[in-house]
Amino acid sequence: MNCTIRNMYDLTHTIASPLLEKYEYPWEALPHIGDFIRETGPSLDKDIYEDRGDDIYIAKTVRFVNEATNTIIGPCIIGPGTEVRPGAFIRGNAIIGADCVVGNSTEIKNDIIFDNVEVPHYNYVGDSVLGFHAHMGAGSITSNIKSDRTNVVIKDFSTGEEIETGLRKIGAMLGDYAEVGCNTVMNPGSVIGAHTNIYPLSMIRGVIPPDSIVKNRAAHEIVSKK
Repeated sequence: MNCTIRNMYDLTHTIASPLLEKYEYPWEALPHIGDFIRETGPSLDKDIYEDRGDDIYIAKTVRFVNEATNTIIGPCIIGPGTEVRPGAFIRGNAIIGADCVVGNSTEIKNDIIFDNVEVPHYNYVGDSVLGFHAHMGAGSITSNIKSDRTNVVIKDFSTGEEIETGLRKIGAMLGDYAEVGCNTVMNPGSVIGAHTNIYPLSMIRGVIPPDSIVKNRAAHEIVSKK
């Protein structure tokens, strides 16, 4: 499958690289995000990061557009230069990289978000990994739990391959430079390869290969960029 950490991500663009390096697949890191933050937070450069208590570490150059409207629950790390817009809800086990945008009314939960990621408008990002320069259009969301509450299975419908994850909650794994169009829903266990574009109003399931364009939301019409 095209969904290993090595194939999807440049780990030089996340503070979570020591965590991700331990695993083959990105979702394997999800249960360990909180512990990683608790271990890493106290050693962060105090000239760059402020310890706000409750395992919350925020870079001093983070820009809050209206901090009074934000809710941040630890464990959490927010990297330098990131902008947090009004109504953002960061509710624990969240690693947000440098120069990101966490938008108005966006909810973040149990995620690794690489540097330069944008989730700028009305997004829900839960139990997910978003690679370097990934972007989710307005209203696009990750669905992180199946309706029957069974464990998520990663499926590649083009090859018939399946990976049993043993996890009940997995959102989406977005590779570096993945572009997700507005009002797209990514079903539990969706994997979007690096440099892939998803058209708006899409419904994503399974593994989408890198360097692709998903054009038809109903039939999953996928074409290569090459």
